[in-house]
Amino acid sequence: MPVDPLLVRARGLWETLAAVPVSFAPSGGLTVVTSPGSGLCPPSWAGIVMLGDAAIATVPTAGAAQVVRRVLAAVPAGSLTRPEAIRAVLPVTEVLGPATLAYVARDGFRPAPAHHAVEQLAPGHRDLRELVRSAGPEDADESGMEEVTSPVFVVREGTDVVAAAGYRAWPAATAHVCVLTDPRWRGRRLARQTASAAVAHALTAGLLPQWRARPPASRQVARALGFRELGSQLSVRLDPDALTAASPGRPHH
Repeated sequence: MPVDPLLVRARGLWETLAAVPVSFAPSGGLTVVTSPGSGLCPPSWAGIVMLGDAAIATVPTAGAAQVVRRVLAAVPAGSLTRPEAIRAVLPVTEVLGPATLAYVARDGFRPAPAHHAVEQLAPGHRDLRELVRSAGPEDADESGMEEVTSPVFVVREGTDVVAAAGYRAWPAATAHVCVLTDPRWRGRRLARQTASAAVAHALTAGLLPQWRARPPASRQVARALGFRELGSQLSVRLDPDALTAASPGRPHH
């Protein structure tokens, strides 16, 4: 089977974020490791990343890893980032995700047509603050706009910024793309326009653009720009007291 360079590079990122030696198995399936400092999930949580037909999972303690490894061995690979499948076999108390992971290489990038003037601002520029306020805390947090480290590419209506995109520098030369549009201006392809500029900037710098999304509209923008959905990510908080009782086939709610 031919090697997919984009998949190899994406897997290398998440192997780095695991913070301990781990690899996606060439034969597919799940590899579970103990990593209290994992970047796959919040501290003390368990994180699962599926890319292609293989997945890696990090858990905070060796005891938890032993249980998770045994229990998830019975879960089909395609269900490893589905909350309902994990809840059925492990004592889950909180869930983040799942989020789709998409990537694009220079030869697959499809720039958006230039229908709007795109301006470049410094990250944290004061003109971005009103956009963040208008979007509301949930959408602003989801976008990651306040964590952008690159230049921010914006579209204005008058003097107001109504759409913005940039990226946050991640390990392994990765550009984590962040996009935010004023709710009153959605549906006009402004996200595609600003994101196109941010992705072009990242590719020129030799970075791997990553698009992590849950909303269908966000995924649609990524696909329009040539991103390929290679996998997904799920983070779960496990009940440590109930975890030792977890076993294959025993449901938890």
